Amino acid sequence: MKELKDRDSGSAPSMPVVSRRVLLKGGLGASLLGILGCEASGNLITSNKPLLGFTSVPVQTDPHFDQVVVAPGYQARPFFSWGDPVLANAPPWQSDGSNSWQDQLRQAGQNHDGMHFFPFADAPNEHGLLVVNHEYVNPTLHPSGFSWAEGQRPLDEVRKEQAAHGLSIIEIRKDTHGDWQMVPASSFNRRLTAHTPMAVSGPLSGHALMRTEADPNGTEILGTLNNCSMGVTPWGTYLMCEENWHNYFYNADAKDHQARPAHWRNGVPTVGRKTYQGWETVDPRFDATPHPERPNSGYVNEPNRFGWVVEVDPFDPKSTPVKRTALGRFCRECATVSLGDNGVMAVYSGDDARGEYIYKFVPARAYVADRKEHNPDLLDQGTLYVARLDEDGTGEWKALVWGQNGLTAENGFSDQAFVLVNTRLAADQVGATPMDRPEWVAIHPENRDVYVSLTNNRDRGSKQPLHPANPRAHNLHGQILKLQEQDGNPGATTFRWELFLLAGEADSEQQNLTGNINGDVFSSPDGLAFDGDGRLWIETDYDDDEPHNAAMGCNQLLCADPISREVRRFLVGPRGCEITGITFTPDQRSMWINIQHPGISYPASDGTTRPRSTTVLITKDDGGVIGT
Repeated sequence: MKELKDRDSGSAPSMPVVSRRVLLKGGLGASLLGILGCEASGNLITSNKPLLGFTSVPVQTDPHFDQVVVAPGYQARPFFSWGDPVLANAPPWQSDGSNSWQDQLRQAGQNHDGMHFFPFADAPNEHGLLVVNHEYVNPTLHPSGFSWAEGQRPLDEVRKEQAAHGLSIIEIRKDTHGDWQMVPASSFNRRLTAHTPMAVSGPLSGHALMRTEADPNGTEILGTLNNCSMGVTPWGTYLMCEENWHNYFYNADAKDHQARPAHWRNGVPTVGRKTYQGWETVDPRFDATPHPERPNSGYVNEPNRFGWVVEVDPFDPKSTPVKRTALGRFCRECATVSLGDNGVMAVYSGDDARGEYIYKFVPARAYVADRKEHNPDLLDQGTLYVARLDEDGTGEWKALVWGQNGLTAENGFSDQAFVLVNTRLAADQVGATPMDRPEWVAIHPENRDVYVSLTNNRDRGSKQPLHPANPRAHNLHGQILKLQEQDGNPGATTFRWELFLLAGEADSEQQNLTGNINGDVFSSPDGLAFDGDGRLWIETDYDDDEPHNAAMGCNQLLCADPISREVRRFLVGPRGCEITGITFTPDQRSMWINIQHPGISYPASDGTTRPRSTTVLITKDDGGVIGT
């Protein structure tokens, strides 16, 4: 298997590489909160001061709005955009979209999404690595959009689209003026794409379900796709999550498609529904139609090789990313880690589709700090669970383990590998509760309460029945759910749940429901993150042209007090965008968020320049903590 290459090995590191132990003690591990997706300030959550100390910004309903507006007393500036140089000798971005696929391999990818700031021990609030997912591509990638000729896509266009997926890792630090800058040509800078070789670990490594014509051993996968949210481990690695991977493959044999739950249950297109990108027309790897005359039937198993958690070590640019198959395969939105006092871990994930489920994975062994040899493979053995929510406010985590809960050969489950490749089917079998598009998960930094964003579900009440946790028919605005594990233990198998917030404008349907918004209105909660002081940050993703979202205007970043449930609007993005990706420095005085697929010309905001997904840096004018 061969990677598409056009990259430089980079210069020598701009600083000595610190040991993992020093790094954990000095930066990332100074407070465990900073590695749980709850970026920490190191402050105890004991202050009597109001958590929300900023003035709300108004909604922006102007159809030509093309800026980022942040709360008074704060600054927001574009920091890292699609096409910016990442690797050494990368060419500049061309505003007409004419950069080649070789250029794109060295530049920031498109549609920034989940991200994390990893601090260096020498100056954790002034120096670190910023790791940014690139979820998918827009037609703006090319001068004239996606082109077709006699039913085929141009190969060079497809290669550029594949190069614009994946991940960027960039070294950043404050300059002598205290301004954050990217370190050019740093040896830490790295691009992962749809052609980067990745190892397979866990129960699917070498399994027959992973073998293809190009990889008869089933142990090496090229690339990662549709990386949405993410997670961070206590040992300082980054967890990429492969979300809508199914849209990239095509099985032209409708009968075979129906016989493969790994295809039909996950929405792989077949006759009557083509793929968005059409990669399968020129790249055989994305043609999942069986070819019995070819080794391993060609690429019929290639879809099985996506939908996983991919672990990346940002501090080792020569390391091979690893797909951790014990965590299951679905349209995974996040991999948020919760760590108990005794080292017991859980990795929480939402499956972002209407009527899908909430999952967690509990490793078989506890995490042990400062034991490097003990921790790296913790994600290869453990138990995958799916949530069943009962109407009385209690719930149970149902184990997705072969031989248990009806996951037997008699019911069509041949072994644990089949269970993991067909996680959705297994969740159906054990009676999991269908949810309203479960997306990001955030863990409260003090009590480990679990918050889950449920973005919306127009099928609720028709294809999925009403449920107290999903209480609205034709749910256009979504809600946020709170789960409390028994005794606050991430490894518990029972929990209690409640509605934290119902999004959207209050109406007669909501008057008899709990969880209404106390404060600023919003729709479709998506990204969630806690800071170290216990503020819950909420990012939205809705179509701002839909009439039912007219009162919300453009997409927003809001902040909620988990106790009072007050919500304030902190930031509004440009028309057509999604607000996503959020991370902080440990002292919470620098924040980054992502403006994905802006619709007009952001960040140039001149009304004519090609729009670019952009990471935005937010600081407070007085240098204080974000949110105060």
